[in-house]
Amino acid sequence: MNDHEVHEECLRLLRDGLPDPAPDVLDEDREFLPLGLDKDGDVAAVTFLHQRGDGASGTGAFIEGWTFHRRDGEWMELGGAGGSAPDQPLTRRSSGELGRYLHKYGSARTVRNAGRLLPWGAKWVNEARLRASAEVAAVRVGKRMLDVPVHGHLVVVWSARRGPVIEALAADGAVLDELDLDRPSVPGRPAADHADL
Repeated sequence: MNDHEVHEECLRLLRDGLPDPAPDVLDEDREFLPLGLDKDGDVAAVTFLHQRGDGASGTGAFIEGWTFHRRDGEWMELGGAGGSAPDQPLTRRSSGELGRYLHKYGSARTVRNAGRLLPWGAKWVNEARLRASAEVAAVRVGKRMLDVPVHGHLVVVWSARRGPVIEALAADGAVLDELDLDRPSVPGRPAADHADL
């Protein structure tokens, strides 16, 4: 998949949204799979699982994220970042396996006003790539609700100076955990069924 194809796929996802239901298998005909999409006003982020090589060996998988800023009604690509995918990236894990209900495994920051004349006054678009445990049905980011796909991967975008505090919600709406995206990831509260261990 070349850069032009990535850009076109991102624009399609920004226009049409993620496939429903979310794909949970990276088949041999495709070298990428859309994982997450989030929009917050005039900023957005899209993530993909990308497979390089033959795909059969399981090596070469990585997760990449791209940020966008909406100007004059058009989504403008700002930049991207990525990192290695975990083993069996499309297999949903329990909170015991992940170490908490929400695990932040990647982040990126791109400037959205790079063409300014003076070096100060930069405005940023931030993204966090997350994995939700099997117990999490949705994530609340301020007033936004993000449903967790079957594979458990999410992306959260923001342009405020401070990162949001996000909440992991069970299917009944109960808050399972909170994660402050401005702070480094630390192990969360133990899952209720592991509290006595």
